[in-house]
Amino acid sequence: MAKKWGTVLRSWMTKNMELPQDVMMDLPRITMIGQIHIYIENHRGLLSFSDKEIRLLLKQGQLLVKGKAFVIKTILPEEIMLEGKIDQVTYLPD
Repeated sequence: MAKKWGTVLRSWMTKNMELPQDVMMDLPRITMIGQIHIYIENHRGLLSFSDKEIRLLLKQGQLLVKGKAFVIKTILPEEIMLEGKIDQVTYLPD
């Protein structure tokens, strides 16, 4: 019950105080530049990485990015920048 109340409160604050949803709701922010760069903020960790696939843990679910010739350009505790040819970005629910 308390978890649901917290979600309702964060949603109300986002709407009425004009705060960014990704910050208040703990959602990932994904920025793509064409098919060559993807920048992901607010993830919970790197689950797997290869030159064709990367899987990130999110608060709710996982993010799967598929493509070719992947190279991690930047990796920080909650941010990652990936370079390569991006073919698919998929959200995998819990």
